[in-house]
Amino acid sequence: MTTTRTQVAIIGGGPSGLLLSQLLDLNGIDSIVIERKSREYVLGRIRAGVLEAGSVKLLQDAGVGERMAREGQTHDGVELSWHDERLHIDLKALTGTPVTVYGQTEITHDLYDAREARGGQVIHEAEVQRIEGAETDSPVVVYQKDGQEHRIECRFVAGCDGFHGPARKAIPDTHRKEFIREYPFGWLGMLSRTPPATEELIYATHDRGFALCSMRSDEISRYYVQVPLTEKVEDWSPDRFWDELKRRIPADVAANLVTDGEVLEMSIAPLRSFVSEPMRYGSLFLAGDAAHIVPPTGAKGLNLAIGDVYYLHRALEQAIKNNNTAGIDGYSDTALSRVWKCERFSWWMTSILHDFPDQGDFEKRMQRAEFEYLARSETARKSLAENYVGLPY
Repeated sequence: MTTTRTQVAIIGGGPSGLLLSQLLDLNGIDSIVIERKSREYVLGRIRAGVLEAGSVKLLQDAGVGERMAREGQTHDGVELSWHDERLHIDLKALTGTPVTVYGQTEITHDLYDAREARGGQVIHEAEVQRIEGAETDSPVVVYQKDGQEHRIECRFVAGCDGFHGPARKAIPDTHRKEFIREYPFGWLGMLSRTPPATEELIYATHDRGFALCSMRSDEISRYYVQVPLTEKVEDWSPDRFWDELKRRIPADVAANLVTDGEVLEMSIAPLRSFVSEPMRYGSLFLAGDAAHIVPPTGAKGLNLAIGDVYYLHRALEQAIKNNNTAGIDGYSDTALSRVWKCERFSWWMTSILHDFPDQGDFEKRMQRAEFEYLARSETARKSLAENYVGLPY
């Protein structure tokens, strides 16, 4: 067994763990990142692509904004549709702030490059077995790699290891409360080498179910259709997907949809709302999906994780460099305040845009009323826009 010492042990080598490591390093704080999967696997995951302005700024502060500035797309608005009716939400006019479309995979790639350039230590294919002494000032992360057990002694542990990771489970049940809502449908997603359907994202409501037209670049598009949880991705051919998407989006958009490009990936993701409280236990802190999950309707998942990292890296810097514990003592409450507001927005967007199996005529009328209210009220559109572009830290 080998033993290594660092100031912060970070479990999880996705964007939140790598970003935290990068920001700490820039402020002279050592960390080691432990990731269960290979680098190739991490970079192969297809995830979100809409970034709030605050997320963009923090990535720039971390020194990983150059390619994003060059290749990312600035979007001043989004569209909602009800069958063939289209409603433009002018984000920039309503809030003064746009959003940026830049894929999570690209962010992760940029962060890997930055950690390598600075000599950051990321241990791949390492399975965390347990966290010892999380309630103390000297926790230990025990992991296994290549059949050997290793220990990392540290001052703090950051759990950036997702919903199924070990960090949250290291908080005793007596100290942890979980809130969860499972939605009775999923999103079937297709990534294709085709030009986007429109210049901005379209969130489409239809009697057959929700659909989303999104993009990763001028050449790569990301589309989704709502499906029952009983559906299997292998039962969906590209032709079947395109046909279903065309039925749900406005006719003029469907008529110009390019469908003859290479299909790069298809998958089905279930939807859930989830929060675990608190986000701190002793010297262990949770960030990102380890602590909370939102349905992707509001484009908040990655942005919430980046928000956690914003609060956490500042708190850890104060504690380590200035022996000031105010930041770490307030981390959970501060982060959760923003988390619950974003949970509310994502739940609301999901509720008004999707077809629910037990939905009656009254609920459908309420969804229609929401759409009409947004169309007629600038105040309503501004509320949507403020939440979509990102609440302040």
